[in-house]
Amino acid sequence: MMIQRSNTLFLVLILGFVATQVNSLRFDLQSGQTKCIAEDIKSHAMTVGKYHIVNPNEGYPLPDTHKVTVRVTSTYGNTYHQSDNVAEGHFAFETAEAGDYMTCFFAADHKPPVTVTLDFDWKTGFAAKDWTNVAKKGSVEVMEFELKKMYENVQAIHDEMFFLREREAEMQELNRSTNSKMAWMTGLSILICLSVAWLQLWHLKTFFEKKKLI
Repeated sequence: MMIQRSNTLFLVLILGFVATQVNSLRFDLQSGQTKCIAEDIKSHAMTVGKYHIVNPNEGYPLPDTHKVTVRVTSTYGNTYHQSDNVAEGHFAFETAEAGDYMTCFFAADHKPPVTVTLDFDWKTGFAAKDWTNVAKKGSVEVMEFELKKMYENVQAIHDEMFFLREREAEMQELNRSTNSKMAWMTGLSILICLSVAWLQLWHLKTFFEKKKLI
């Protein structure tokens, strides 16, 4: 009974982890500066981002100085989204490669300097899917909708586990390679030290023989 409860709790924790891969941020950006947010995403995963500048004077138009340039790139430098001089925007794409994806915000330089406040919402994987629209578009029954949602959640857990297993295998291979190189370097260092010691002994022996001390 305790084992079953523990397994259930573990599954709930995983479900919570996968279902809440959401980064909701509010941050300040000074003119002339850049801020980047990185997210480690597996390949073939859906990712959605929305951003907008907070109006410092509510009820009035947004100042012209409050614009940013936004760029989303992959770990290999491929650009998936770019918008110049905008007050708000969004992006959505399926990742083609695993790794760190970076969203960078740049505020143009102004005199006098201004500070821009941004709200940024970034969802990945299961959390990136708009389940409300799925229910509306399909006109499905409540039970069918919940089952579909659970299936997508379990599929996301399955994919995440395989992704973590692949990353673990990569790390193990890196450790083996590092240990092999360290062993080779250690052996080479010992060989060099022995060679230097032998040369020193040979030099001293030659010196003493010339001086006829031995």
